[in-house]
Amino acid sequence: MARSTSPLGSLFGQSPFRPLQAHMRKSVECASLVPSLFEALIAADWDAVETVKNDIFAREAEADEIKNELRLHLPKSLFMPVDRRDLLEVLQVQDSIADTAQDIAGLLIERRMEVPEVMAEPLMALTRRCIDVCEGAGKIIEEIDELLEIGFRGREASRVQSMVDDVNRIEDETDDLGIELTRTLFRIENEMSPVSVMFWYQLIQWVGDLADYSEKVGDRLRLMIAR
Repeated sequence: MARSTSPLGSLFGQSPFRPLQAHMRKSVECASLVPSLFEALIAADWDAVETVKNDIFAREAEADEIKNELRLHLPKSLFMPVDRRDLLEVLQVQDSIADTAQDIAGLLIERRMEVPEVMAEPLMALTRRCIDVCEGAGKIIEEIDELLEIGFRGREASRVQSMVDDVNRIEDETDDLGIELTRTLFRIENEMSPVSVMFWYQLIQWVGDLADYSEKVGDRLRLMIAR
């Protein structure tokens, strides 16, 4: 078989978990740029919005490349401590994080949104807390190698379970922040066009999805450990 000329080739052939981790890092990078996107939007700095949007799109494309390479190189049958389908499910949820960040950036460019002053602070609070969930999930995926060494058991497994619990707790906080921001939106909806209200409602949902998908990454890994 010919050796892969892809720069990602070195990630494969050792462990399918290496590219999974690399993909999660890129997905978290995409999400971590969203606060900067909203900061630029609040400042009405459209050049900065465009710059951050391009950065998110570039990183999402890199995440897609890793995803496609992993799917291509993962054998149909493989002796692994986890089921192949479980690994692909984790990959798909991780990819949803990057896709959602791209959706947020794309909408802000396609429709020049304005942030009502009363929404600015709670919007940033929600966004930053959602990124905390993303980064927490990223740290969990980085633990897969350690889990492999001890067969998904023992003290390390318990520590990862605790990390998953922490991610779940923070995600619950983002739910509350999202509800409060939505209530703020509805309080001022008469001052906005119906279309703007609709798009802001969608954006709030997408920001919350960043945390929701990240929580699911941790939950999927918890299921791997349980099996």
